[in-house]
Amino acid sequence: MTFSESVRTCLRKYAELSGRAGRSEFWWFFLFTFLVSFAAALLDAILGLDFDSGVWESSGVFQVLTSLALFLPGLAVNVRRLHDIGRSGWWVLIVLVPCLGLVVMLVFCLTRGDAHANKYGERLDWGPGR
Repeated sequence: MTFSESVRTCLRKYAELSGRAGRSEFWWFFLFTFLVSFAAALLDAILGLDFDSGVWESSGVFQVLTSLALFLPGLAVNVRRLHDIGRSGWWVLIVLVPCLGLVVMLVFCLTRGDAHANKYGERLDWGPGR
């Protein structure tokens, strides 16, 4: 799956928690999210729209709007990625465990998907690197 196909798919399926997402779809959307967030932070810094107090001290208006806009698509593709390796979408909550949770989720997201149909859907045929 290419970068543009991945972004279109993830935004089209922004709240779809069923099905599967291959590694390429997940990681291309991750890169898209990073680039858009970086651009929003840069725009906030240039325009001086940073918040100056409390929890939001290092965020700005565009960063908050970007985070809100990309939260559901990011969550959905993460759940579909877990489905691709045969795990329940509830495993996404593992990130709430300090330190260890992020490492476990990273391993899950790097793991090759099931080569066969599983209870979450058919095998995705996007090439050998999926």
